[in-house]
Amino acid sequence: MSGVRWYKGNIHTHTTESDGDEDPYRVTSWYRRHGYDFLVLSDHNHLTLLDYGSGRRRFRKPLMVPGEEVTLRLEADGTPVHLNGIGISRVVEPIDAGDVVATLQANVDAIAEVGGIASINHPNYEWAFGHREIAQVEGASLLEVFNGHPVVNLLGAPGRPSCEEIWDGVLSAGRVIFGVATDDSHHYHDFAPSRANPGRGWVVVQAAELTQEAIVEGLASGRFYASTGVTLTQVECSPEGIALEIEQERDFVYATRFTGKEGALLAECTGTTARYRPTGEEDYVRATVSCSSGPRAWTQPVFPLETHG
Repeated sequence: MSGVRWYKGNIHTHTTESDGDEDPYRVTSWYRRHGYDFLVLSDHNHLTLLDYGSGRRRFRKPLMVPGEEVTLRLEADGTPVHLNGIGISRVVEPIDAGDVVATLQANVDAIAEVGGIASINHPNYEWAFGHREIAQVEGASLLEVFNGHPVVNLLGAPGRPSCEEIWDGVLSAGRVIFGVATDDSHHYHDFAPSRANPGRGWVVVQAAELTQEAIVEGLASGRFYASTGVTLTQVECSPEGIALEIEQERDFVYATRFTGKEGALLAECTGTTARYRPTGEEDYVRATVSCSSGPRAWTQPVFPLETHG
């Protein structure tokens, strides 16, 4: 693709239109001041749209992509089911279809009906569901492998997989879904580990232009990487392999792990360049870059044998 650029954005953001503690304009201002190219305001069961009318300066960035966190608890047992609708044309009313799989599917379909793509959010929140349920759902584009909210059980627990391991479980079951990192931001005044603050996780989308159509299409097709602080200056992902260049910061050390089916470690290397060429035996390959100071980045999976349906 010629003339493409990389655009940074957050796709999970709350304001005072639901349970955030700042109004949409000031939330958007925070992301603008911190260099974000696009933003999805995803208030619970509410489509938050900014109207830059008279008396308000018109800004080119961030591009505002309409969104909503479709949120419900199952009447049967109280299980929380949360999905983001990204690029939607109108509000989506949450549907309780009786159990987790049917409810996920019904809401993914409802998001698609209004022109959006679906992201399955924080599956470990209250240990709601895992890869077996997600793998039965058709049409979801994205899955949160990192969520910056402190209550989502991101890293799992003994006998319970992490969100990243859930992603591998879904991919290993033959379901193609792309991994995202998000803020799930709610708190914009008090910054602390116990608060859901902005700036913790984002996606960087490859697109020919900064438009809603191009950004949503890039997300839907997996032309992006997810990050909590690692910057990739070059990303090449195709059935022929993965090649990365990593931006060096300070004296930090970078390690890249190439992961395959069931989370198997295929290869590992250190440094600011990493490359993996498939042997022809892999169902899929993805890369995770870890920085010695803590942040990570994730590429999307490639499928050397095109075994996915």
